[in-house]
Amino acid sequence: MKVIRPIRSTDIDALVHMAKSAGAGFTSLPPVREFLQKKIDLSEQSFAAEVQEPGHQRYMFVLEDLTTGKVGGCCAVEAACGLDEPFYNYHVGLTVHASHELQVYNRMPTLYLSNDYTGTSVLVSLYLAPDFRGGGAGRLLSKCRFAFMAQFTRRFAGKIIAEMRGVSDEHGRSPFWEGLGRHFFSIDYDRAEHVVGMGNKAFIAELMPKHPIYTLLLPPEAQTVLGKVHPDTAPALHLLE
Repeated sequence: MKVIRPIRSTDIDALVHMAKSAGAGFTSLPPVREFLQKKIDLSEQSFAAEVQEPGHQRYMFVLEDLTTGKVGGCCAVEAACGLDEPFYNYHVGLTVHASHELQVYNRMPTLYLSNDYTGTSVLVSLYLAPDFRGGGAGRLLSKCRFAFMAQFTRRFAGKIIAEMRGVSDEHGRSPFWEGLGRHFFSIDYDRAEHVVGMGNKAFIAELMPKHPIYTLLLPPEAQTVLGKVHPDTAPALHLLE
């Protein structure tokens, strides 16, 4: 029998193993033991705290097989993002270029670096080991967070978003990063996502352009993956939809 429960300090080895198995792009679970231990400590403190409004809390759950004692899944909810450091996202907008004289009308998708989701609650860190998949385990792991939020509404914001892993290939190469980020950061994608996962997001504001980016100027492979999730994340996206 499998159960979902709040994470405990004794789960650190299992969490490190899952973080290493998840692969590139899983920024909310970097495979660093000391950092993951802090995530567990914060979760235990959050569950124990008397909360009247969402703040810096983070609630993490694990899926355990009671027969074997093995932990093979995890998920979490951050109560409110961007309260102590900016939570960055690209907003997909639209710019129109038109000339009546030339009979030209072009709609141009654009990317705006923004902090639109500051203060919202965020669904993160959903992972299920291959040998735990099937039988509705992933669906239960995903939905348990909503059951918890429904029972303790004061702990969460009125708006909920999901941070999901973007597209990368079997070598951890991200087309979007190669088409945009690399030009401004001059480092590999796995290095960048590791830095972000460790909580250092200031370099995004320091190095990324402040002006709108016309997506038509990006390489075709980068345009193709805009708004898309990693193939391994697609089932989780379908559950949320």
